[in-house]
Amino acid sequence: MPTPTDSAETLTHRLILPRDANHYGTLFAGGLLSLALEAAYASAYRIIGPSANLVLKRVLDVRCYEPVKVGRVIEIRGREIHRARAMVVIGLYGSPLPGRSKPWMDGLMQFVQVDDRGHPIPIEGMEPETPSPLPTPWTPYFDRTLRLLAVRSGRV
Repeated sequence: MPTPTDSAETLTHRLILPRDANHYGTLFAGGLLSLALEAAYASAYRIIGPSANLVLKRVLDVRCYEPVKVGRVIEIRGREIHRARAMVVIGLYGSPLPGRSKPWMDGLMQFVQVDDRGHPIPIEGMEPETPSPLPTPWTPYFDRTLRLLAVRSGRV
């Protein structure tokens, strides 16, 4: 049974159409990345609000655990996992498909707030905060985020 969402989450729903499918009749990788990016951006925008002028800095991680057939409506939950002065990391959780107990996908995407010239700027009204414990199913996403950010920055 899916875990109820909380108010800090953004939900994205999408019907998987034949144009989204590979030769097996399931969601292809490019479609998955497009859906994940859209869900993550919507989550980041919702957190930052109307002043959001975000660009994707990097896809930290995207994992697909279950094939999704054409005709299925999927749900992706998005939530802030980590933030710094000018960036936010969004976690994604593909709500379990019918008859399943685990997510069909998950991922982490990092966005940066930029000015009109594309240079990073602080996110208005958002100070970096001490991480508080994340609710289920988000608990493991914070440590995964820190590990992946460290790898990409060369701190490992």
